[in-house]
Amino acid sequence: MEYREGLHDLGRGCHAWLQPDGGWGWSNSGLVTGSGASLMVDTLFDLTLARRMLDAISPVTDTYPVATVVNTHSDGDHYFGNELVAGEGVEIIASQAAADLMNQEAVEALAGIKRLDTPTGEFAREIFGPFEFEGITSTGPTRTFTGETSLDVGGREVALIQVGPAHTPGDTLVHVPDAGVLYSGDILFVGGTPIAWAGPISRWVGACDRILDMDVTTIVPGHGPVTDKSGVHRVRGYLTWVEGEARKRFEDGLGVDDAIASIDLGDYGSLPEYGRLAQNVINVYQELDPGMARPDRLTVLGRIAEVEGFEAAGDGSRRRDTEGSVPARWRASRG
Repeated sequence: MEYREGLHDLGRGCHAWLQPDGGWGWSNSGLVTGSGASLMVDTLFDLTLARRMLDAISPVTDTYPVATVVNTHSDGDHYFGNELVAGEGVEIIASQAAADLMNQEAVEALAGIKRLDTPTGEFAREIFGPFEFEGITSTGPTRTFTGETSLDVGGREVALIQVGPAHTPGDTLVHVPDAGVLYSGDILFVGGTPIAWAGPISRWVGACDRILDMDVTTIVPGHGPVTDKSGVHRVRGYLTWVEGEARKRFEDGLGVDDAIASIDLGDYGSLPEYGRLAQNVINVYQELDPGMARPDRLTVLGRIAEVEGFEAAGDGSRRRDTEGSVPARWRASRG
């Protein structure tokens, strides 16, 4: 399937709304139609993007009005557009663990990071520059669940399966059994680098195994092009590799920053957002040492910027040290 922005018909009443290039904030959405109603999966990162999507899919939703919205997790690029679909007769559903994090503070935190006059703020302006967080009203679910639940969408079953904590505390898979279609949320980053905000990574690997055991042929990832199970294998491979590399260094007594700096990403260094390695290694160390301090996302963004060789230049430009997939400057700064 061509990876282009817009609505894609997956067959059997299932659709995907794709947003290349799938990097920071450029998430996917989905639409499942039944008899006289539809279910939307995720609502994008800001109101402009959400409105554009809603306008573009209106030829479908005019016939199959949106009656249910499922947010696969609590990151803003999957739910900040909720306020545009909320209203009488529309049920918004998320796992309880996701709902706990869907609040106005999440909106204000992102808006605030973009205003920081620091190198991390400049990095945030680069990766989040296309998105407008001012004026968003955080709109959480009207219904929550834990574990698994089943929905009726115009006479067809849609299954919700909580597999978090993994990428975030409350990740949910959305499975349409009669179509063999799965909307994975950010359990899958296809063509990009996964990031384990919650973990443990071992549980995320378990979520991939759960998908591989399912009767699905078409998978809409949280970010990237539509895939099949080959995409699951690639994400699983990255996660198991990171977990193994980080564990070896922990057992050798390396501090977390030295561990990050010592890892040669090899082929994974060609993935966009490869600096997310920093958070993934931190996540493994936190699992192995539960007493380890947990840095906030602002601190982690700073580390990701450093690993990617980002230099604040006053104009949002990025310079990279290309000697090795983790820049030589970062390694040297730790040595």
